[in-house]
Amino acid sequence: MFLNSLVLTFAPAVRLHTLQAELRWQHWVGFATWLAGYAVLYRQLNKLLPERDPYLLPIIALLNGWGLLMIYRLSTNFGIRQTIWTALAIIGFLVALKYKNLLPVLRRYKYVWLISGLLLTLLTFVIGTYPGGSGPGLWLNLGSVYIQPSEILKLLLIIYLAAYLADTLKARLRLAQLLAPSLILIAIAVLILVAQRDLGTATLFIILYTIVVYLASGKRRVLLISFIIVILALIAGYLVFNVIQLRIEAWLNPWQDARNNSYQIVQSLIAVANGGLLGRGLGLGSPAVIPVAHSDFIFTAILEEFGVAGGLALVMVLALFTTRGLTIALCAPNQFQRFLAAGLTSYIATQSILIMGGTIRLLPLTGVTLPFISYGGTSLVVSAASALLLMIISNQPKDQAAPIDRTRPYKLVGGVFLAGFAAITMLGIYWGFFRADALLARGDNPRRAISDMYVYRGTLLDRNNHPLTANSGLAGKYKRDYLYPPLSAVIGYSDPNYGQTGIEFRMDDYLRGLAENSRFHVDSVRLLYGQD
Repeated sequence: MFLNSLVLTFAPAVRLHTLQAELRWQHWVGFATWLAGYAVLYRQLNKLLPERDPYLLPIIALLNGWGLLMIYRLSTNFGIRQTIWTALAIIGFLVALKYKNLLPVLRRYKYVWLISGLLLTLLTFVIGTYPGGSGPGLWLNLGSVYIQPSEILKLLLIIYLAAYLADTLKARLRLAQLLAPSLILIAIAVLILVAQRDLGTATLFIILYTIVVYLASGKRRVLLISFIIVILALIAGYLVFNVIQLRIEAWLNPWQDARNNSYQIVQSLIAVANGGLLGRGLGLGSPAVIPVAHSDFIFTAILEEFGVAGGLALVMVLALFTTRGLTIALCAPNQFQRFLAAGLTSYIATQSILIMGGTIRLLPLTGVTLPFISYGGTSLVVSAASALLLMIISNQPKDQAAPIDRTRPYKLVGGVFLAGFAAITMLGIYWGFFRADALLARGDNPRRAISDMYVYRGTLLDRNNHPLTANSGLAGKYKRDYLYPPLSAVIGYSDPNYGQTGIEFRMDDYLRGLAENSRFHVDSVRLLYGQD
């Protein structure tokens, strides 16, 4: 974190090739908050939860810190807000540690928690708002603080399911009798989300319900029935909701409408290609070209600046979290804690796979956040609460684990999660290597024109050596001027907003010096300055 903070500070100087550039300092507030907060948290956890899983705190600290720096890199304002939420999440973590009866209380009042979450979500129909001004009213405005009830509802849903299944499995009811009460409440939650058009979260709810019920019952038909329900819901949603139609079409064939409905996903894939193996360097890429890069598309922002290697590291950390979480579930002292740990782990893993897969075209885009990393205060607090509960459950000797009849469902679910992470890695390699040249050569790739704002672009001459183009301004603000408008249809343009056309597009490698310099020189400049 310290080294990355240092890199981000000097990124403007590196990009402009001068120490006279205005350096970035604001993110050091975030770094100091992160460092102090997790240092205090580490000390308190050593006192209060000495037997906890040793991997969880380093994992969430790394993910939270990485995400915080990326958000600062993309938007200072959002970075400051996320710093405040990070502090609040850590404070809440410390306060909750003082309650020794937290898990029994959660179990005892399971209906209270779930119904409270449903009522809170219903409030958005009355006083819901959108922080950006115009958009779906999925947030509640509490003064200057916005909370998203559907994020809280995820956690309350898992707590309810774990408690309900732990209490009713003892009765050995038939599967239909066992699931009926919970299915009614889950259906209500999903219908509320569908009415809000929060379809990504609704999909996540169905998946989480399926996983927890399958782990508790061991019945494979739960998976089959849920799969059929999801497919039918997807078909119905495609026919009813325009947003689902657009997302499915953008997933299946993004190239057909790359400048409009598929703009985000196409630019996301170009970002992966632009990052390559090692990335452009923190602060040296152009991830802000993608709308809401600080939220939905923060994974591809990481891939652009840290490369496929950085993306692989992130996926491995999330995979480690998943394996540790499922291990905690298997070693839990009772059924409630076992189902709770499995549900919380599944929430983090499933949501991570959905959003990372959506941004690189493995899956249709869902619009959920990447836990601990994406911008979003409610999401961060809920993710931190999930990690807290996992640590509490893990704080016990392993020989006190409750008996378990079937471990195969846990192994199957864990295998599916790891397969999902592996698929994301392989597809990232595909876009970052095998399709990189084709993606970067697209005329709607604005990153080349953005690079020309920092590196002097060659001049086009007529047959008498008179210039047809010129560059004006200083490094970082170079502007392309066209001196002979009658030839504009032939010369084309190189524009950071609209990409390239004409001779500017066809001769781009020569005008940028790529064709006449050695591969070693080009790669060296890219490695040092993040520029071609």
